[in-house]
Amino acid sequence: MRKIAVITGTRAEYGLLYLIIKGIHEDPKLKLQLIVTGMHLSPEFGLTVREIEKDGFPVAEKVEMLLSSDTETSVATSMGVGMIGFAKCYERLRPDILLVLGDRFEILAAVSAAVPFRIPVAHIHGGEVTEGVMDELFRHAITKMSHIHFPAVKIYADRIIQMGEQPGNVFCFGAPGLDNLYKMKLLNRIQLAKRLGIPAEMPWGIVTYHPATLEKGSAGMQMKTILAALDSFPEICWIFTLPNADTESRGIIKSIEAYVKKNSGRAFLFSSLGQLKYLSLMKNAVLMAGNSSSGIIEAPSFKLPVVNIGTRQTGRIRAKNIIDVPPGGENKIVAAIDKALSGKFRRSLKGLKNPYGNGSVSKRVVNVLKKIPLSDKFRKHFYDL
Repeated sequence: MRKIAVITGTRAEYGLLYLIIKGIHEDPKLKLQLIVTGMHLSPEFGLTVREIEKDGFPVAEKVEMLLSSDTETSVATSMGVGMIGFAKCYERLRPDILLVLGDRFEILAAVSAAVPFRIPVAHIHGGEVTEGVMDELFRHAITKMSHIHFPAVKIYADRIIQMGEQPGNVFCFGAPGLDNLYKMKLLNRIQLAKRLGIPAEMPWGIVTYHPATLEKGSAGMQMKTILAALDSFPEICWIFTLPNADTESRGIIKSIEAYVKKNSGRAFLFSSLGQLKYLSLMKNAVLMAGNSSSGIIEAPSFKLPVVNIGTRQTGRIRAKNIIDVPPGGENKIVAAIDKALSGKFRRSLKGLKNPYGNGSVSKRVVNVLKKIPLSDKFRKHFYDL
């Protein structure tokens, strides 16, 4: 039986991996070794490991690594603590393949620790570009330490091959998070309003803003500018989700908490919604604002207008639902939201196709993990174009 260790460190990442984890867990020829780390184990970010346990997946190991701070020192130290924890974890579990997704510092620590153990790494969402964050550097480092690649679109696959990875180990199936859109029975507006305790009669706007980690000192000020812009739309009920545990994230959280307290009844903050409620919210919202990757990858499937603020997602392929706003003034954000809410813009999204696929990824990923030959897989050969 082939042992597949899957690492998850954030609520969003777990949602994208959910159906793959489920497929591994239910396959009689595979053994799931679920390793939970990062934000999942933090009460400050909702202690979302409980949601994983409620889903019925056995947690093989919990790797504590997240320090209660958002400074450069704490993030770098967390990576070191994580490597120690992952080393002990791999020594005990001895997986045949390590499956990871994305570009965060928790994943870089996990993959780095796997190298001395000669564990082949399978990486989802490699080859992408996010020029506004340090995750850009982490992602490509993870790609070079990985052996099996699952990029979301062809240009990302080509980029991985350009980095010297063997074409036969690059499987371009699409974005696995889109599978949830087609497999889950999403909640209607009334059901979701009842579950979240939000007013059903008001239009809903989703706001998720993460620090642009290469722009030191900008996060708190940019969040205040966004909140000032939202005040121009008192008719909209704003639903906030927490940022990731990145440098300067706490300033963002404090600003949101103060705004929600000041605007009781038309602003709400949730530390974690889970995939069902989050996707249902996207289905029923009138727009999304901030800089979340879900606005780039999932939102096009709902034809949901997205006001993408700042540089965090610079370089990613985007559909026509995205309205990009450079970092800066409140007036630019207000104008972009006005455009997103206009009937003309919404009509322009009719027939929009999502460049990240149509939701048929998870089973194909599991099949590759089950069948790909592993003999000498750890020894890599640079592919020259």
